[in-house]
Amino acid sequence: MSVLPLVFTSGWASGVNAYAVVLLLGLFGATGLSDDVPAALQRSDVLIAAGVLFLCEAVADKIPYVDSAWDAVHTVVRPVAGAVVAALLAGQSGSLPELAAGAVGGSTALLSHLVKAGTRMAVNTSPEPFSNIAVSIAEDLGVAAVITFAVFNPVAAAAVAGVLLLGGGLTLFLLVGRIRSFLRRRAERRARGRPARPVPQRPG
Repeated sequence: MSVLPLVFTSGWASGVNAYAVVLLLGLFGATGLSDDVPAALQRSDVLIAAGVLFLCEAVADKIPYVDSAWDAVHTVVRPVAGAVVAALLAGQSGSLPELAAGAVGGSTALLSHLVKAGTRMAVNTSPEPFSNIAVSIAEDLGVAAVITFAVFNPVAAAAVAGVLLLGGGLTLFLLVGRIRSFLRRRAERRARGRPARPVPQRPG
């Protein structure tokens, strides 16, 4: 069977939480639950690094405004991670060229990252922090469930990931107004934090 469904699913999940994807796939491979996980993801140093970074993201992702700053930093990291994981999966199976797999995984990760980042901007317009925590936990559980499902049933998991990506895009479209409010507040905070420029005095 082509590895394309697993590539697509891992790309979607990488756009939400790339470290969780690397950690879960590596653990599935290291414990022998899946033969489709490349050896590079099963290395102890990779698993330790992914675990530490996952814990960092688990904390940062639940703090209002810190989560959006974290997302901004990961605008490059998540698509690159999605492309690398996809290329490794393709190289392991040999059923799909690695370059094509990297393009699918990276572009899918970028789309899901943009949905995640935009949704978080909308959530940050809420004055209480509990919505951030609830959304973050739902994302983590969703990634864990979909990746686990993909290991045992990649085609069905890819269909679920596709529905989640489309649903997230629609939700983001409906939240455009709240995202604009978030960006306006951030611009106002930055403006208040800048020191006032001295007014030049005319000679004489």
